[in-house]
Amino acid sequence: MAKEITSRAENYSQWYNDIVKKAGLAENSAVRGCMVIKPYGYAIWEKMRDQLDKMFKETGHTNAYFPLFVPKSLFEAEEKNAEGFAKECAVVTHYRLKNNPDQPGKLMIDPDAKLEEELVVRPTSEAIIWNTYRDWIQSYRDLPILINQWANVVRWEMRTRPFLRTAEFLWQEGHTAHATRDEAISEARKMHDVYAVFAETFMAMPVIKGFKTESERFAGADDTYTIEALMQDGKALQAGTSHFLGQNFAKAFNVTFSNENNENEFVWATSWGVSTRLIGGLIMTHSDDDGLVLPPKLAPIQVVIVPIPKPDSALIEKAEEIADGLKSLGISVKIDRDETKRPGFKFAEYEMQGIPVRLGLGKRDLEQNTIEVARRDTKAKMSIGLEVVVPYVEQLLEDIQQNLYIRAKAYRDEHITEVNSFEEFKEVIETKGGFVSAHWDGTPETEEKIKEETKATIRCIPLNAKEEAGKCVYTGKPSTKRVIFAKAY
Repeated sequence: MAKEITSRAENYSQWYNDIVKKAGLAENSAVRGCMVIKPYGYAIWEKMRDQLDKMFKETGHTNAYFPLFVPKSLFEAEEKNAEGFAKECAVVTHYRLKNNPDQPGKLMIDPDAKLEEELVVRPTSEAIIWNTYRDWIQSYRDLPILINQWANVVRWEMRTRPFLRTAEFLWQEGHTAHATRDEAISEARKMHDVYAVFAETFMAMPVIKGFKTESERFAGADDTYTIEALMQDGKALQAGTSHFLGQNFAKAFNVTFSNENNENEFVWATSWGVSTRLIGGLIMTHSDDDGLVLPPKLAPIQVVIVPIPKPDSALIEKAEEIADGLKSLGISVKIDRDETKRPGFKFAEYEMQGIPVRLGLGKRDLEQNTIEVARRDTKAKMSIGLEVVVPYVEQLLEDIQQNLYIRAKAYRDEHITEVNSFEEFKEVIETKGGFVSAHWDGTPETEEKIKEETKATIRCIPLNAKEEAGKCVYTGKPSTKRVIFAKAY
């Protein structure tokens, strides 16, 4: 495997694609716009999925599964949602192929197998789920319903990039039903917090918590809460969203319940989700010009032990002893038993894969009762006594996790710029990038004009935005707080 990849400074987009390919994360498929997630890339997703699943269950949610296909009439029921996703929908119109009489060996759509009603391949599941909830909910005693599903969705994209934007991707989507408005809002905010904790604690990716403007909200939501992360090229990544849906879907699908006073009410709703896009965020937050850099908490292999120059019985025996000690602490370990590759090639390969800690063990190390420890984040190497290597590596993994977060947060904080004029706004967006903190007059017209002229969008109105008198950078009209603008993926 060739180690060389395009540098970030030379071509950031190509650098990203090189890492995805050469670290063995994903590749293009025979289906345009869709990717094959390779075993190593899928192992990262499994780590994310398993941790998020645990967090969801700790907050009272259970998993279920709903159909991939949504009848078109159900999809149309909530007008804003249908309109918001219409251009991205794949639609099934027929259910059978048959031999083509004019082209032997070829198949054609059977015109007699046209569906009575077209089926939308789910771009999101609110419609099919709320149609189901209508049968599940009669009384306040049936509430709340707290359900999550792990699934794939299809949103037909013309410009794709692995993990960041593909026609089909993997995600989870939570869909909850509540008896009161306050309870639903509390749920949406709770899951917003869960996503922020996951991003910062496990991905080591700092985020800004906020809510979307009306024009940036999820189609069919009354409010959308978001976590926004900053990538190394100065562009924002929407890393997760949680939506307060009000009673919009309950009204569209006539989902009502009898309250404690025996009065009929519409149910209150939320939905929330993150996707394999998080893998793209992980790559772009931490990786460098030598390849992938993974935070230990999400690394499929946290430690690799490389016998030098090649495996022999004594080195393997000691490596297995170390590995057993690490595994007893819940640390994932690989022992490199390959006798065909040189150590330098192996080191480059594991560096490309972003394995957080590499242990190099040679015959001289055994004689001196030491082992070389190399950390991926800083490239630092040191010699450690074999008798203390297990507790040392345990602590080192925690240090690497913390260092990656501190490093990413320092970059993010250095790239939050307050501006007070549109000239300053444009200059920062074009030359420095990052998050621009600016006053906005609150109108969608101004928001759209800024987007047209700079390609920057309002990423969020921060939850912790302080009240301050100011003037909109574009119109000069009064404003009470700053919002966060950026160019985004």
